[in-house]
Amino acid sequence: MGIQVGSPAPDFAGEAVVGTDFKNIKLADFKGKWVVLFFYPLDFTFVCPTEIVAFNDHLDEFKKLNTEVIAASVDSKFSHLAWNQMSLDKGGLGGVKFPLLADLTKNISRDYGVLLEQGGVALRGLFLIDPDGVLQHSTINALNVGRNVKETLRVVKAFQFSKQHGEVCPANWEEGAEAIKPTAASTGAYLAKTHK
Repeated sequence: MGIQVGSPAPDFAGEAVVGTDFKNIKLADFKGKWVVLFFYPLDFTFVCPTEIVAFNDHLDEFKKLNTEVIAASVDSKFSHLAWNQMSLDKGGLGGVKFPLLADLTKNISRDYGVLLEQGGVALRGLFLIDPDGVLQHSTINALNVGRNVKETLRVVKAFQFSKQHGEVCPANWEEGAEAIKPTAASTGAYLAKTHK
């Protein structure tokens, strides 16, 4: 994998479906916002719509966190459009509101290190990019297991809290929980208090 947390996120540009419209988007369009970019294998499959619809169900929560959600696969914009217009009960997306990015060349998937070259599809990679375009978090799942959207929201909140307050977030940190000053003494006091 050629992309590392703490490095600038690879730039991307491409055509996306947003609702029922085709739109050219690029990473630079989202400067000043947090971005959750997630890859999925293919349109009209089985686990993928459950993930995409789950992200759409929580889209307002991401927006309140100044965070844009973008999904990407190696399908065409026309496939994305047909799938997005298909009803949920038929296995479609039912009209998700965030961009579905077409990566027909597979270059974006390749740049983010998630392309299965032999199979020609992307693994379930998820990348959190900060407002300065720096990659802060990444996860990659095999094809058969979907991601947890609530965990993605937790991670966004944790990185935003840490960046804003200069503190670090311990294991299992949730919004409103105690954070730690980045010192050994602070960590020791936290552990002593939480693991009696």
